[in-house]
Amino acid sequence: MGRVETCILSAAIESVDRVGPFETRFQVLKIEDTRNEKRRKIITRAKELVKNLLVTEIPDSREISDMVEADVKTSTVGTYGQDNLPAGPEIEKSDDVVLVEGRADVINLLKSDIANCIAVGGAAGTIPKTIIDLCTAKEATLFVDGDRGGDMIIKGITSMCDIDFVAKAPDGKEVEELTRKEIIKALRSRVPIEQVNANAKHRQQQQQRQELAQQNRRNESFRDRHMQQRPPMPQESRGREVLSPTEIATNLQRPPMPQRQAEQEVQPVGHASLGIKDIEGNGGAEEGVESIPSIEGMQAGGAHAGGPNQALVGALNELKNTLRGRIYSPDGSVLSEVPIRELVQAVQDARDVSAVVFDGIITQRLVDLAHSQGIKEIYGVRASQITRRYPELMLYTTEHGVG
Repeated sequence: MGRVETCILSAAIESVDRVGPFETRFQVLKIEDTRNEKRRKIITRAKELVKNLLVTEIPDSREISDMVEADVKTSTVGTYGQDNLPAGPEIEKSDDVVLVEGRADVINLLKSDIANCIAVGGAAGTIPKTIIDLCTAKEATLFVDGDRGGDMIIKGITSMCDIDFVAKAPDGKEVEELTRKEIIKALRSRVPIEQVNANAKHRQQQQQRQELAQQNRRNESFRDRHMQQRPPMPQESRGREVLSPTEIATNLQRPPMPQRQAEQEVQPVGHASLGIKDIEGNGGAEEGVESIPSIEGMQAGGAHAGGPNQALVGALNELKNTLRGRIYSPDGSVLSEVPIRELVQAVQDARDVSAVVFDGIITQRLVDLAHSQGIKEIYGVRASQITRRYPELMLYTTEHGVG
């Protein structure tokens, strides 16, 4: 039936008002053409098929040209030199060359119209002689990946070849996956090899400073731990000395003295005649270094005569258990007498010093300082581990004599 016939039939159905014994009423709500619905479905599906065909199956003319051009450029990868290294067609004619890691990098550079490139063969192994000769004859630019492997290639090749410039891919990327724009940008941003070496040296120095700072922090932590473990000092000797970690460890290993013997040895000999302040605070006022007798015959009885100066040995015995030190001039006079904790600073500040005598441990730091100050003799109770000794500097200890 046509549209008119369908409408007449619909109106006739609406005219029916009784069905059997029952009254009824019919109403037509909508008349649809099922052929239009099928036609709409057909059109929608056809659009989908055409779109899929254009996108995935049939490339446009630009894509076709790019595919053909890429295939042609890839086919131009050849070999160069006696090592048969992958290279571009213009590697021999060009005045400058671009060194890359492998064949895939060469192919990617050829796609970007860079035909004077050659592969070095990776980060491992020996450098081919072809690369060495090529870098010597032409201006060479090393183009590496932006990772640790690239840094290894830079280090290996620059040590063997005459490289002029270095270019790196962006961090985390390889040369073979770069776009044309990224390749051109990286090559334009190349840096001279001198700047690369300077940057590497700067990074190495910075790393050394960081390692030194870490070592200093570990030493400070070690010192703090030992200071916390150190037994409390007697009341009368507190504040006299701040010892180094080596001195602390040595003192901890020192066997304790019997009480009576310690009380006898703590009292220094001849305090009044030497002008030394009473350690226990029971003596008279300090008379100063002027009242300390000078040492006669410093040069005659010194280290250069083959043995220790007995007068300085006697001064060391006088300073026993006082935690003090004396600095002597070449004529035997006392330049200063200071607590042990101030001895290093006093030696640094003093001029024209010949000998140092103190009631303490001779450390490497004091030995180095004495040598730099031109001091000839050091007298102490004992010596720590001395790794650097100087022939012109005599070390004398109460325990072992001349060391």
